[in-house]
Amino acid sequence: MTVVLTGNSSSVQFGDGNILLGQNQQNIENVPISRIVPLQKKISEHHVSVINMIDLHETELYLDCVDQLIGQLVNENEIHAFIYVVRLGQLTDADKTGLDWLQTVFGDRVPQFVMILFTYEREEETDTIIDDLKKNPVLKQLLKKCGGRYQTCNKMMDNQSEMRDLMKKIEHIYHENNQQRFTGEMFNTASIGRKELENSECDDKPRKKEDPTTCETGEKHKGQIQPVGATGVGSDQHLQQGKTKNPKYVFHRLNLEDSYHNKLRAADVFQITKHSLQSNESCAEEELIQTFIYKLLMMNYRARNISTKKTNEQDDTQQRENNSSEDESDIFEVYKETSLSKTSQSEGIDPMDVQMAVFHHADGFLKQMMVTKLSQCQYALPLLVPDPFTRQIEFPLWTFRQINKSWKIRNTKNEIVSQTQTIYKTQTPMVFFFRFGSVSSSKSQLMNSLINKKHDTYFHKNCPGSSRTRVLMDGVVEIAWFCPSGTNADKFTDCVAFCNLHGDAGDHEKQLQILTEMSSVNVVFLTKLDKNDRNAAKIKNMYKERKPLICLLTEDESAVTKPKKGKSMIGLKDRNQSGVSEELRRAINDCLSESSLTFSLENMSKISGIRVDEEDDENCNRGRAAVQQMMSLLEKKDLTEIKESFLPNQGKLWHLWCQKNKELHRPQTYETEMDISRKHLEMNKIRKQQHNSDISEFMKLFIKQINSHAPTKMFFLKWLRILLDEYTSADLSSLHHKYDEKWSTVLKLKEKHDKSEQLKVEQSELERISEDLQAAAFGLEHIMREIGQIYESCSSVKKNKKDLQIPFSSLPSFAAEMMISGFPLELMDGDACHVPVIWISAVLDQLVQKLGDQRVFVLSVLGIQSSGKSTMLNAMFGLQFAVSAGRCTRGAFMQLVRVSDEMKSQVNFDYILIVDTEGLHAIELAGRSTRHHDNELATFVVGLGNLTLINIFGENPAEMQDILQIVVQAFLRMKKVRLDPSCVFVHQNVSDITAGEKNMEGRRRLLETLDEMTKLAAKDEVCDAERFSDIIRFDVQNDVKYFTQLWEGSPPMAPPNPNYCENIQDLKKTIMSHASKSHGMMLIHSKDRIKDLWEALLDERFVFSFRNSLEISAYRKLETEYSKWSWSLCSAMMETENKLHNKIENEAINEIKQSDLQIELKKTSEEVNKLMSDFFEKDRDKDILIQWKTTFEIKIKVLQENIVRETKRKLNEVLQQRGLKKKIDAQRTHHENTLLEKSKELALKLKDKTNDEETLKKEFDLFWEQCVKNIISDTPEIKDIDIMRDVREILSDIYESVPVDHWRESRDIFTMPVYSDYVKLKKSIGITGAFTNIYRSAKEKLCYILSQEDESQIRSFIRDVVQQTDKEIQSFNISKMGYNISCIHQLTGYIKARVTEHETGRVKYVFKNEFFRDLVLSICKRTNRMITDQHGLFREANDPVIYVEKKREEYYHIFQKYCHGSASAAIFGEIICQKLKVPIEQSVYKKTANDQAGEMRTNCPSLNGNRSKLEKHILKRLAEEEDFVKYMEYIHNPRDLFKSFIRDEVCQYITDQFSLSVLPKMKENIKLLQQKIMEAAHESTEHVQLNRGDVGLWLKSFTQQLSDELIFSEKDLSGVKHDDVDDFNLLEEVIRKELPAIMSQISLRVTRRSFDEKLDYRFRPDELLIDHFCQCCWVQCPFCNAICTNTIENHPGDHSVPFHRVTGITGMKFRNTTYLTVDICTSAVTSDGSFYPDSSDNTVLWREYRKGGDRFAKWSITPDLSELPYWKWFVCRFQKDLEKFYNNTFEECGKIPDEWREQLKDNSKAIQSLDEYI
Repeated sequence: MTVVLTGNSSSVQFGDGNILLGQNQQNIENVPISRIVPLQKKISEHHVSVINMIDLHETELYLDCVDQLIGQLVNENEIHAFIYVVRLGQLTDADKTGLDWLQTVFGDRVPQFVMILFTYEREEETDTIIDDLKKNPVLKQLLKKCGGRYQTCNKMMDNQSEMRDLMKKIEHIYHENNQQRFTGEMFNTASIGRKELENSECDDKPRKKEDPTTCETGEKHKGQIQPVGATGVGSDQHLQQGKTKNPKYVFHRLNLEDSYHNKLRAADVFQITKHSLQSNESCAEEELIQTFIYKLLMMNYRARNISTKKTNEQDDTQQRENNSSEDESDIFEVYKETSLSKTSQSEGIDPMDVQMAVFHHADGFLKQMMVTKLSQCQYALPLLVPDPFTRQIEFPLWTFRQINKSWKIRNTKNEIVSQTQTIYKTQTPMVFFFRFGSVSSSKSQLMNSLINKKHDTYFHKNCPGSSRTRVLMDGVVEIAWFCPSGTNADKFTDCVAFCNLHGDAGDHEKQLQILTEMSSVNVVFLTKLDKNDRNAAKIKNMYKERKPLICLLTEDESAVTKPKKGKSMIGLKDRNQSGVSEELRRAINDCLSESSLTFSLENMSKISGIRVDEEDDENCNRGRAAVQQMMSLLEKKDLTEIKESFLPNQGKLWHLWCQKNKELHRPQTYETEMDISRKHLEMNKIRKQQHNSDISEFMKLFIKQINSHAPTKMFFLKWLRILLDEYTSADLSSLHHKYDEKWSTVLKLKEKHDKSEQLKVEQSELERISEDLQAAAFGLEHIMREIGQIYESCSSVKKNKKDLQIPFSSLPSFAAEMMISGFPLELMDGDACHVPVIWISAVLDQLVQKLGDQRVFVLSVLGIQSSGKSTMLNAMFGLQFAVSAGRCTRGAFMQLVRVSDEMKSQVNFDYILIVDTEGLHAIELAGRSTRHHDNELATFVVGLGNLTLINIFGENPAEMQDILQIVVQAFLRMKKVRLDPSCVFVHQNVSDITAGEKNMEGRRRLLETLDEMTKLAAKDEVCDAERFSDIIRFDVQNDVKYFTQLWEGSPPMAPPNPNYCENIQDLKKTIMSHASKSHGMMLIHSKDRIKDLWEALLDERFVFSFRNSLEISAYRKLETEYSKWSWSLCSAMMETENKLHNKIENEAINEIKQSDLQIELKKTSEEVNKLMSDFFEKDRDKDILIQWKTTFEIKIKVLQENIVRETKRKLNEVLQQRGLKKKIDAQRTHHENTLLEKSKELALKLKDKTNDEETLKKEFDLFWEQCVKNIISDTPEIKDIDIMRDVREILSDIYESVPVDHWRESRDIFTMPVYSDYVKLKKSIGITGAFTNIYRSAKEKLCYILSQEDESQIRSFIRDVVQQTDKEIQSFNISKMGYNISCIHQLTGYIKARVTEHETGRVKYVFKNEFFRDLVLSICKRTNRMITDQHGLFREANDPVIYVEKKREEYYHIFQKYCHGSASAAIFGEIICQKLKVPIEQSVYKKTANDQAGEMRTNCPSLNGNRSKLEKHILKRLAEEEDFVKYMEYIHNPRDLFKSFIRDEVCQYITDQFSLSVLPKMKENIKLLQQKIMEAAHESTEHVQLNRGDVGLWLKSFTQQLSDELIFSEKDLSGVKHDDVDDFNLLEEVIRKELPAIMSQISLRVTRRSFDEKLDYRFRPDELLIDHFCQCCWVQCPFCNAICTNTIENHPGDHSVPFHRVTGITGMKFRNTTYLTVDICTSAVTSDGSFYPDSSDNTVLWREYRKGGDRFAKWSITPDLSELPYWKWFVCRFQKDLEKFYNNTFEECGKIPDEWREQLKDNSKAIQSLDEYI
């Protein structure tokens, strides 16, 4: 079975699974045609030969071998079926002509063998195939041609079942054709017939000069297949013409071959590319399309004037030809040769071919944009466009939908009336120009003189770049409108449409018929009136009709003649064009005055026989139908009431919420938390009302559509914009007219100084019209605002609205998709002057989710209203910001512009986020707006932008000064909050921008003004700045741009000024230059920046209130990294410390040098420095982080120095204690060695009884008991200790009058709420002192109340004493030295000295004895367990009763060896192994502890971050446990609670992970140590044998090699006789044999309990982690005791904390009351309330809290009115406990708001809130 596959490759997906076609489809134009060979396949038991001719019908068929190859293929393979592949639902123009191609090539018999194969991507597409066949006439026609045969399959063609069905269909075709196949004979017959037809056509002369169809003959092209409709002539010249006249050849030259089906998309055009930054007037052919599009985007009408650069090869050829001419050559011969040479060369591509090539290859949206821009350029627009291949006529109605035209006419009262209308609905007269035959005069040029003499509305043959080989314009009808300005200079008094048919009208009968019927006046160009002309009958009929006809005769010299009414003839030959133009104008006006016929674009769509682009696109139709359904709901509605009816969420409720929010942030008087809570309740109530309001049917339909599939959604949104603009334009125009009239009336009354009642009435009416204007504005932005408010209300209430059909959480996703598709999103609501932060944040989150966290450069614009900001941005980037009349930007909008991949490497970001803003001094806000609003807006957009364009319109000094002061103030604020934006000033509408000297003078004056404004702004902002350059980097030469006026002439017919477009391009380059030097910001960070700026602006005091979340986030990240770096250094130094500790204990070293420690740390230090350097250089926030680089480099350096210094101190202590410990160690060693020697002696005595095991055991037991008795009698027993008893005895000695039992009544000083009971006032000296002492006595009777400052001072003193005593206890090294009562003496002495020192300082009090007593007892209680545990370790290691008994089994084993006469080397080996047991155990435990600490830093959630993260976990745990005592410890003694928490976490982690992690790690360390010991034994043996040494050398080598790992040295074996050991191989073998058993014993003894018991306190993982985490800032907020979260002690800058607490939890109360406060620092600092700093009698305003003293001044407390649920819940939950603890109450002015209790009934919300703030 043989089948031919043809069709379009876009209908098929090639791949390994493709059963029919296989993996690859080669580009047919780039591969020799001879490589088309049949593929052999086996499909459903059929052997199938597949001939792949896909795409062949779309290629350039000027290849000699095509006809021959097809003939060869068909002659070799008789074909069962031709399968024509078509993509289901996407019928292209090429698809429609494909069957014609088959019939042309294979002959008329081929249709009986053809079957259409529809391919699909989604199976559900096949459900609509029947409907598609019914609806689509073209598709029905195709099917009819091939006998209605079709089959469906997926694009991949990988479904066996579908392929089986296809084979059955092919078999059916075969049988249907009576088992006949398509043969070579059939093909040859068809080929002969085709050639005969071609030859007969070549004999005919071309019918017209401009006939684009030619025939090619001659040997070279014999047998070639021509494109459909092509004919030819025989010469080479005509051959070249034939090629250039082929549309595909034009598309090929323009590099558009692949774009006819894969259309050029608007999304590809609206991006920043290298090409878009170039402003070349000429370019290479392949760049023509890009250059045209980008110039058109900028409304540069010179887009049609781009010339083509000649290649070097062309230039060289021309030069060689010129040089080769000889002097004696005949001029005529040279001319002839040159002409022939030029003819053979390819002409440049006509600009209109470029335009139409883009038109044909653009998708619907790009095409619409293109035509809109052409209209703005005042160019004629394509009205009827024949398909370049099928010649089917298309009416591109869709492209006209966005075009509005404005004009002015005079009414019956001779008043000028403005009109703005959507052009597709406008009813105007239409004048139709066309020609018959070839004429000498330019029709288009004459039309231009009628419409606009100064501008080529229609392109004509005298325009730059015009080419004789224009291909794509033949048969195209263009349309343009004349729009009057209402002046006497107007050529026509009303709007008139002009249509121009290109080419000979006689060849384009359909276009001629349509337009002559619809026109008001027909204007025909002829050479002359000739009855024999082939078009004479048509002219005669037109003349007979009543419709006006004007004949322009190019070969006639006569002036205007009017043979009858409505008919005119004008001769053009040898006449002045201006005169002809004037005559023609008058004639047309006369005709129009007599004709009432009007024309509209919408009516044209009803004409049969033409294709309307909208109707052929299902997505477009569906989108339109959905919008029309929505618009039907607006019928007969008052425009000013629509928003209130259909968009209720953004009306009064939203405005009221915004007002309440501003009141919340801007309190006029001191507000309590009760007031703040009440406002929160009111705001929540409004949100609930919003939530309860019904969603209008209008919004339901909208939401349903934005939830539809993407193509329909895009058309839907476009249609919605179009129809809403149409719906509102008339009413808005009327309202603007009323406003202008009323404004004129008010001005006149003001000029007369009329203060009558009439002025008030008129002003009131003006205000009402202004409100109507605001209410009547109704566009897509308002609908999206409603979506935003639906989302915010649902988000606030945390549930869906009852009539919302989709989850509210999906709404931001739709907005994000719109932004990605190029739609702007409202950032600031211009009506409410408010930023919907929740909505914007959610949309940006979705953008990040869809695009990834891309880097963006934010470009914002600022300027006075109607100064052309939006127009400038639209022209620069092809955006969609509203610029039409009555649609001035309100608020702020943002839009994304993509940066192409090629540009990303240059600019370091992925998108530009453009922010367009409403104008300053907006007229609509007159009477309501203030300078404050302008300042607010300027600050917002300047803070948001990486670069801000300051748009200044004209050169009005007063206006400039006003805006510049606002701008300078905004930049000054940015400097104060450490933001670093830049700016470019744009002077628009400057008259003469070429005058360099004038510009220099302008720049100088601008800089002077800026400097002057800087001084004024500096006074307002309380800042030192003299010049603008003090606050921002500014280059007055490059950062000031002068723009010419936008229009070249007077609107409405003036095109945009090309110089303006060049100015735009220059500004674009400057912006990209700024951008390339900026890092921009991450998209997710823009969300934080928007929130920070808006929150700060709400609080009015921007600089004070601004909270830079990006800096905070970056700094937290830096702190986390710092925590890792510091841990790396500490961990490395711990290993070094352990190694050197072992060496000290082994007496291998006797001195610790700091330089040695630095060398040990060098490698880790270099690694950390590398990590730090990489972090600062490569992190995405590197531009923010750089400000802290030097600080942290210094911090790391200082940390290293501290680590080295502290390690040296510790090791020096070990060195010092080594001497003191020698006696203890020597005594223990002596006992062990004595036992060994005596057991050896006993073994020698019992040598003859070695076989009697029972006797040996009995004798050894007797011997052992006697020896132990002797040891105990010689050594005092180490007893248990009672630290608290010792403490009480020492205190009794100090205070002899107080009995010991009295000390049992002490209080825990760490949990005391206040310390007033512990102090008394100091005595004073002198006369003043006497009075003070009297006052003091009275105070003491009433009980002296400490100030808050005194309380904090005492608490800080206690914390410091505790910290130092902890270090003191560690220095005692109790686990090695044992406990002695002298330790307590040292502690009490130190504490006493510190208390005395504190009292002699600058304090007003002294401590009572009870303070010292309770402080000592509290500290000792706290450390009791630690000291006891450490002493237990000492006792276990040194008490002979304990350690000797543990050795019993080991010694008996050695005793047995002695008895059995084992070799001395074997016994010595066993003794070594027994001696190694304890050191191995100690080393393994220490190493595992260190490893576990590192593992927990990675795996334990609470310990794997920085201190802030640890604190979050502590707060969660506290809330879960609800333990008030622990809370109080956290509030007053946070460091202790942190330590306690870390210990608990470590304990729990080790317990949970003991068998999974701890034990395996322990075993791994045991194994590693065993290997090292074995290696040491082996190397020692080799060393001794090499040096012929003795056992002493072996032992020395062995212990030295292990001195880093174990506390084990030669002295441990000093009492063991080993002189007779000489078999070192045996010694090594014994160790190798015995060691595994010992290691196994150690491993078996490891338990969860032993892990704690065996570890020295200093080496426990919890202590290592405590040491790491607690080396940070512990300063607490002076109001609420929140702990500064900085991870660096003594850090630079202010203290800060993510969120503060309720001040009452620290005991803060209202003075002279018993009422605890419920203020929260962050809300209190926004108010005008005041507080008493410490014991002062003077108040300080909360908002000026830094004036309260040093401890207040060092804190940064940023206003924050968010709900902070955690501490509110705490106060509600523990109210009674707090009242009891502080002996005060939450009442009256300190009453807890009811809202707190309502919202926080359990701890879940409190716990969840921690993730938001930390």
